[in-house]
Amino acid sequence: MPERTTHPATIVMERIYEAPPGRVFAAWSDQQALLRWGSPGEDWDMTYQSFDFREGGGDICRFGPKGGAVYVNETRYFDIVPDQRIVSAGTMTTGDRRLFAGLLTIEFHPSGNGCRMVLTEQGVFLDGHDYPENHEGGWNQMLDQLGEELERNRSAAELRAEERAT
Repeated sequence: MPERTTHPATIVMERIYEAPPGRVFAAWSDQQALLRWGSPGEDWDMTYQSFDFREGGGDICRFGPKGGAVYVNETRYFDIVPDQRIVSAGTMTTGDRRLFAGLLTIEFHPSGNGCRMVLTEQGVFLDGHDYPENHEGGWNQMLDQLGEELERNRSAAELRAEERAT
């Protein structure tokens, strides 16, 4: 029988986005937006089997490198305060192997004309099949893509406010 191990870890990442908290929150709460920016790597496929963004709701997301392993992330939403925070718990599996279980907290704080977003993932990496470094690298990729998504979709009101400020 293979050795069963746990590796608990906490990942904290902070980003400043030139978009108000409401728009950053919206990018996390909209399935189509998540599909545009939420893939952890270039040339990865990502689909939602279900998506129910509300307290008590959840989603099932399948993702992975094209032609490679398919990962399944199952999420349950426990606390949602629009434009302020999202608290969820989830697991990640591939095939019949559970890789990870954890709690994810996303906080949205006003910062000047933008948003300071803090992501905290508290998890346990199971049986040596996944590692904190993998999640940190994936989150970095996704949060960079979130910034690009927010920049591409700046509202006309935000553009006018920036023009007035210069």
